Parts: sequence; structure tokens; C-alpha cells
Amino acid sequence: MNKTINQRAWLFVIPVFILVAFNAVVPLMTVVNYAFQETFANNVFTWEGTRWFKQILRSDRFHAALGRQFMFTGVILLIQIPLGIAIALSMPKKGIGVPICLVLMSMPLLIPWNVVGAMWNIFALPEIGFLGHSLNDLGFDYNFTQQIGDAWFTTILMDVWHWTSLVVLLSYAGLQSIQPAYYQAAEIDGASKWAIFRYIELPKMKKVLTIAILLRFMDSFMIYTEPFVLTGGGPGNATAFLSIDLVKMALGQFDLGPAAAMSLIYFFIVLLVCWVFYNLMMRNEEQK
Repeated sequence: MNKTINQRAWLFVIPVFILVAFNAVVPLMTVVNYAFQETFANNVFTWEGTRWFKQILRSDRFHAALGRQFMFTGVILLIQIPLGIAIALSMPKKGIGVPICLVLMSMPLLIPWNVVGAMWNIFALPEIGFLGHSLNDLGFDYNFTQQIGDAWFTTILMDVWHWTSLVVLLSYAGLQSIQPAYYQAAEIDGASKWAIFRYIELPKMKKVLTIAILLRFMDSFMIYTEPFVLTGGGPGNATAFLSIDLVKMALGQFDLGPAAAMSLIYFFIVLLVCWVFYNLMMRNEEQK
């Protein structure tokens, strides 16, 4: 019996491809064009080859910004993934508390990124902000506008408040997909809470946790709006992550060639790390 193939689905897929091409491929090709040329007034361009890529890769400024970016992303993942799992485990699994908790967890994700930065800027001001004023009253010398450690602390705290909810919601979805029979069997065997988490809940959450880690890596590695509004990359260049340094180079200095090359390097670093991490996770999954 011949199976009839319905080709009408392409009517829905083709517009998506066109939209993606317009919003992603065309701007990307423009960046590629600038990355290999020098730009002068009156739209005069000269071919530079790989000069800008070599300049960026040898730049101490780029290495410093990349180091700050990896450090920030590493700290964010180490805090948000365990914290998100812990909160998801403590949430109710049925009853009126479920929708209440889900709504509360979703609220930080609904706030625009620039508003989050502005909120935390006011909240953390050492003179009038509740957080800054309270810490100084407790005896801490806190000023995120002048001290590097305080700027990092505030930026990380802001990101944890804003994005841990995403990990919570994904982890909670993974927990809700576990069949009650697993818990019943564990109860009969007299398994402890740690054993239930180690051998039932954590394995069942691995796929959603993979998604959570990938999303949080990409988001935190490309973060721009929140720290820019909060600290502006300061004090000095202490919180000038790759995205902030890239914008300073492109718009502040108007070095379009080096900025375009840096953006492509930035893009490939994100793709490479995500690809490596995903393949490692999938390889571990296949071996089990």
C-alpha cells in the first residue's frame, strides 16, 4: 500500500525559512563582509583579508574580556543549576500551591532585560538602594559603582534572581514527568530521599537539565543589557564582558572591521562550546 505524502506542510515551513534568512542570514553575511574589509568615509572599502581576526586573537583586551566572560558564565552555572533543582524539588506536586508557585517562578522571566538592570541599579545603590544601604548598615563596605568585588557580586546576584526561574521550571517539568510507580517502588524498598534523587529523579531530569544548561550557557555567555544598565562594564573594565566590549569597539570606537571579526569569533566560540557540551551529554546518555 502506497503512503500518500502531504506536501502542504511546506506552505507553513517556507515562510519560517524566509523569515529566519531575513533576520539571521542576511545580517550575518553583512558582518562577514565587514570582517574582511576596512571601512572609510563615503562608503569606501578596502580588502584586509584575515588581518582583523589576527588582531583580535592576539589582543590582550579580547583575552581579558573572554576570561571575564567564562568566569561569569561558570559561576552562574554553578549557582543556578543546583539552586534551580533544589527549588524544583521543594515545590508542591499537586494542589493549589502548584499554579501559585509556577506563577511566582515565571514572574522574573517576564520582566524586560533593561528593566531588570534599572531595577537592580536602584536597588543596589549604596546611598538610597535597599540592598546597598542595608549592607552598609550591617558593617559591609559596599559600593558596586567603585569596588570590583561588589560589582561582580551584584551582577551575579541580579542574574541569579532573573534566570534561576528558567532552571526551576524546566526541572519541575522533568520531575512531573516521572511516573508515580517509581516513587512507590522506592518507598517499598525503603529508599532514602537522597537515593530517590540520585537514582530516580536526577536520571529522569537529565534531558531537561541538558536543555537548561545549554540555554543558561548561551544566555549568560551573550549577556549584555542587564550588566550594561547596572554597571556599564565598570568599575573600569571589571564587568566588561565580551558583548559589552564588542559594543564599545563597534559603536564607541567605530572600529567596524575589528568589531565584525570579534563578533564572528564570539559566535563560533558559543557554537563550539554548545556543540562539545551537547555531544558529551548525548554520548554519556548513549553509554547507559
